[in-house]
Amino acid sequence: MDHEPADQYRPGPPPSLPSAEWARDFNEIKDFGGKLSVARTPEQADAARFWAFTGAATWNPIVRRLAAAQKLSLFDNAKLFAEVHVAVAEAYIAVFDAKYHYNFWQPITAIRNGDRDHNDGRTRDPAWLPLIDAPMHPEYPCAHCITASAVAAVLKSRFGSGEVGTISITSPTAPGVTRTWRRIADYVEEVSNARVWGGVHYRTSTVVGQRMGAEIGRLVVARFARPAD
Repeated sequence: MDHEPADQYRPGPPPSLPSAEWARDFNEIKDFGGKLSVARTPEQADAARFWAFTGAATWNPIVRRLAAAQKLSLFDNAKLFAEVHVAVAEAYIAVFDAKYHYNFWQPITAIRNGDRDHNDGRTRDPAWLPLIDAPMHPEYPCAHCITASAVAAVLKSRFGSGEVGTISITSPTAPGVTRTWRRIADYVEEVSNARVWGGVHYRTSTVVGQRMGAEIGRLVVARFARPAD
């Protein structure tokens, strides 16, 4: 595959702090993502804790289950996993390029210092904590969202966008909880929602991450479809 610059997929900036969009994102995560939230439902809290688990161990079981259900050949199975992991590698490069380019503040910092953003549409909470631990890197865009969306784009190219049967997985960060979906898109949406409910990503960041991941996944699939030189 051709080498691409790290900023090839870099999105536009996060919402400006005086904007209505920023006030919306701020208030949503403040209300639904806090450790002491009364707006978040128990099921949403379970999903947030479930998706505190990240990395290949979160998507490989999904890929394996779909591949096994379709009884793919050894070649097709290897190709599918190669496409997934190339897409994820590209997604990580793109998302961390964007994160450190924009260096946008995490919700815990923004909410505790909400009097510094010159926006009258929200109020600070100096004691606010997220439900799950904040990642140790800039917030924008959502890394978990971009990887889930990149994986999903590859899987949709193989299995379609409709129902694919029951997909169930567990997580060490939410013992006793099993998450189940019938469509690949539902997995991506749950990951994005969970990052808001967990108090670590704003809504705009999840939307941008999904869009980046989908673009990367489709491009990787197209490149794998090229005839070999």
